[in-house]
Amino acid sequence: MSPEPPVDNDGVGATLWLPRKTSTPAHVVCPKVADRNAAATIAIAGRELQESWQGGQVTLRLVSEGCDNDGYHIKYKAADHSAVVSARRPLGLLYGAYALLRWQATKEGNDRDADWTSAPALQRRMLNHWDNPDGSVERGYAGKSIWKWEQITKNGMTDSLRQRLTIYARANASVGINAMVVNNVNASPKMVTRPYLEKLKVIADLLRPYGIQVWLSINFGSPLALHETKTADPLDASVQRWWQRKAREIYKLIPDFGGFLVKANSEGQPGPGDYHRSHADGANMLADALKPYGGTVIWRSFVYGANHKGEDRVMQAVSEFKPMDGLFHDNVILQSKNGPLDFQPREPYAPIFDNMTKTPQMAELQITQEYTGQSLHLVYLAPMWKEFFSYVDPVARGLKGIAGVANTGDDTNWCGHPFSQSNWYAFGRLAWDPSLTSQQIAHEWLLQTFGRGDSVTVAALEDMMLSSREACVDYMMPLGLHHIFAFDHHYGPEPDGYKAEYPLEWCPVYYHKADKQGLGFDRTVATGSGATAQYREPYRSLYENVKTCPEQYLLWFHHVAWDYRLANGRTLWQSLCDHYDAGVRRVAAYRVLWQSPAVRSYVDKVQWQQVDKLLGTQLNNARLWQHTCLDYFNGVRGY
Repeated sequence: MSPEPPVDNDGVGATLWLPRKTSTPAHVVCPKVADRNAAATIAIAGRELQESWQGGQVTLRLVSEGCDNDGYHIKYKAADHSAVVSARRPLGLLYGAYALLRWQATKEGNDRDADWTSAPALQRRMLNHWDNPDGSVERGYAGKSIWKWEQITKNGMTDSLRQRLTIYARANASVGINAMVVNNVNASPKMVTRPYLEKLKVIADLLRPYGIQVWLSINFGSPLALHETKTADPLDASVQRWWQRKAREIYKLIPDFGGFLVKANSEGQPGPGDYHRSHADGANMLADALKPYGGTVIWRSFVYGANHKGEDRVMQAVSEFKPMDGLFHDNVILQSKNGPLDFQPREPYAPIFDNMTKTPQMAELQITQEYTGQSLHLVYLAPMWKEFFSYVDPVARGLKGIAGVANTGDDTNWCGHPFSQSNWYAFGRLAWDPSLTSQQIAHEWLLQTFGRGDSVTVAALEDMMLSSREACVDYMMPLGLHHIFAFDHHYGPEPDGYKAEYPLEWCPVYYHKADKQGLGFDRTVATGSGATAQYREPYRSLYENVKTCPEQYLLWFHHVAWDYRLANGRTLWQSLCDHYDAGVRRVAAYRVLWQSPAVRSYVDKVQWQQVDKLLGTQLNNARLWQHTCLDYFNGVRGY
């Protein structure tokens, strides 16, 4: 049975990778349940299958055996093209329905029986939105916020917003994302006021049937900022009572509310340190307020500059939090970025994952491309995240979840660059199953987004996606260079960046340490900052020795002479030139591929034109990186 052509391919990316509707409704048998929320979830699963399944009857079945989580089991019979989706929970049926439709869109044929089981590897699979109440999005590159607060009242939302957010809910559920923080970690105190909480309830009601739990970023100083207490000291009884009342208010509106995400005493945000209290003091106070309702505090470790001035910035999270390991309450999770600096195109893994052995942890990835070309560059991030997982296995380490800083906005295609959708998709798929390969996820996304094409064309586009992150590293900051971006907006190069009025750790010159002798940041114990000592073995020793340090991290850990010879016999300077040239050449090749007749005929016209224009922008920017950085470094070395 050959698949029918889709009837609802919008051609502009507004429906993302979601299943395409067919012209003939499928027959779907759904179980009857008394619980209203469960029934709503099962109804969505049934509707998705009815509208998009192209085979025989599909039976959704609740069972008592199997893992007691949101996993599912699927049996497909080729003889009559029928399928049975079984799960212990209604949400498992929804995930199973999307999995069956994904299989339909990506399988290599339907003439064989199929039988498989899947379950989430991690409990929390969370988007962190950095959206502000005024509609702006910090580090957002796809328009304004998707949360149109002016279109929401305590009684509901506009039809247009409901339609838009329903697509958002479906997209998240289709890849297993089950939680989202609605607002920026640089949080406004107004987000915990009654008008916004009532609107948040409306959003939570829409997302609940899709299995998506709502969380809030909170400003630690909210009670003081709102003039309802005289302090925000976490050990002050009036502050504790205020947060207890606020938790009670929230859970009365949203009984399944997840909890609070907190950025404190970081980059100007208030926190317990303002009162000479510890992060544990602050987190535990909030945790106690949420505890009666089953809520959780997620406390970010992205803290630098407050208590460790002069220390290497990449060491400060461990210096700050390691003394508190084991002091946090059991409903507190420490959330740390994948690298020790700030979402660079390439960083070594963050050593805080080695040092906090008694504290539950989550990893924070950045889906939005703050440092990888924003919405102007085609950079597929799954290889970056898989690289991180190779050092910090989220399952083996017992991580409590993975968060991703969202890349959504009110642009028609949600993410600005059409291929940026693939990073949202990849985050969800890897949060569900970190063992998936980058290639498998790219293949799934291409076929679900653009449809089936000839295998040669699809494979070429997969290769483009899979190599794009390495290309970005090459034309921006190869061999371990980092954070030499233009100030503030972080788009484009500024290797000479220095502003006396800025903290030194915001200045590019702090990170590359270029001088007449060489290039790179010495982080060794022997002669440098000592950051290598924060890593577990064997990495501590590998990174400490310039001869054993992986070349991709060479200038992260070592100040290297310009004439130092790398493994291929080329000098550092020659290798830098080689990498910048390779990155530019690779982007040029992407554009040649994209302009080929095969790709033109495979991709919808509007999206093809958009990507073609953006690849031109990316190529120009890659050349700018190459010329700016090499000219600067060549001048520093005296040529």
